Amino acid sequence: MWIVYALLSALFAGLTSILAKIGVENIHSDLAVAIRTAVVLVMSWGIVFITGKHTGIAHIGHKNFLFLVCSGIATGASWLCYYKALQIGEASKIMPIDKLSLVIGMILAFVILKETLTIQTIIGGALITIGTFVLLL
Repeated sequence: MWIVYALLSALFAGLTSILAKIGVENIHSDLAVAIRTAVVLVMSWGIVFITGKHTGIAHIGHKNFLFLVCSGIATGASWLCYYKALQIGEASKIMPIDKLSLVIGMILAFVILKETLTIQTIIGGALITIGTFVLLL
């Protein structure tokens, strides 16, 4: 089932970039991020309450909370930079560069999370990197 969610994530992420490029026209990129973030906030809390998962708040540990806050800060910084790039550049050039986050994430997974490094991940990461540069030519 995870593959379905991963594919849907890719679909929605692709839509996000195109919709954001159109939406950021003639407004400040930071305002665009704030609007997007408000929608994500309402949507995610709505899902939490609809599914009854809000009762788990009391069981969140300090470490979990700290890392989720740090993840939120990283997400916010990423979105602010991404929207600024979309506002001043071409989406078709920005999206491949943004997807280098896959390679960066893989490297961090090996270094920080001690995940297994395989020949497939090395080749895949290299191909993603090469593909990014090919798309930028």
